[in-house]
Amino acid sequence: MNTKLVNSIAQIILSLSREEQDLLKQELTLELSEPSTHEFMQLSQTGKALDFLYDEPDLYTLADGEPIQ
Repeated sequence: MNTKLVNSIAQIILSLSREEQDLLKQELTLELSEPSTHEFMQLSQTGKALDFLYDEPDLYTLADGEPIQ
């Protein structure tokens, strides 16, 4: 762990004005926020994490159950 670097960054952050610290916090929080539903769907599709489902048998058909109205 680079303790000197972390301490230097902490000193720099503490030297910022309250407004600058708030802006920095906002920018860092944006990167840590959860993806939107659309982003999650794209990630799931392009990441191929759910491709194994293509090999699963179709258990239900359109003829099963009652139609939704």
